[in-house]
Amino acid sequence: MSSVVKTNLNPKKLLLSKWTAVSPQNKEKHFLVTKLVPAGVTAALIETVELEAVHSRRSVLMPWRELNDQTQWLQGWH
Repeated sequence: MSSVVKTNLNPKKLLLSKWTAVSPQNKEKHFLVTKLVPAGVTAALIETVELEAVHSRRSVLMPWRELNDQTQWLQGWH
């Protein structure tokens, strides 16, 4: 059985949401969802989000479902 704790997220409500990395790297602990990326040109389903680190302004793209993993991400800024 997996020890991953999951939350119920609605991908369409992720824009501008705040996240905290459980294991920060390069002083990048707090992130903001700055963009929702659909699965295709005309797709209504969100597949990827762009997270921007508050400290460095560096952006990363990742599947939004990875935010469900509470061993990696906590919703809000902690």
